[in-house]
Amino acid sequence: TFLAFDFGLKRTGVATGNRMLKSATPQRTIQAEGDARFAQVAERIKEWQPDALVIGVPYHPDGASHENTQRALKFGRQLRGRFGLQVFEVDERYSTTEAIASGAKDADAASACIILEQFLRNLP
Repeated sequence: TFLAFDFGLKRTGVATGNRMLKSATPQRTIQAEGDARFAQVAERIKEWQPDALVIGVPYHPDGASHENTQRALKFGRQLRGRFGLQVFEVDERYSTTEAIASGAKDADAASACIILEQFLRNLP
């Protein structure tokens, strides 16, 4: 089982999924920052007991990094340090655009699903 996050400064999309079905299910988006965000992440980890975590890492269309790239990578390091779980990073270019285009009610959670499904498709 995997728990995926689409990190944002104000909202963090969440999705769950597993290797067998190779699909993801959106979960309630975390609407918090700082320690409050990590408290909610801890609740989700306790609830889902994932084997590992997956985070989306944003890049510019040409692959260059930017401020949010560094923020997402830092979030991944913090997850590893706080929860002791393996954290996989997925290039999340266009995931939010795709989520919005599909008519998602919660673009953050839908984006987390897209990130997780991309990760699951690439597993051996």
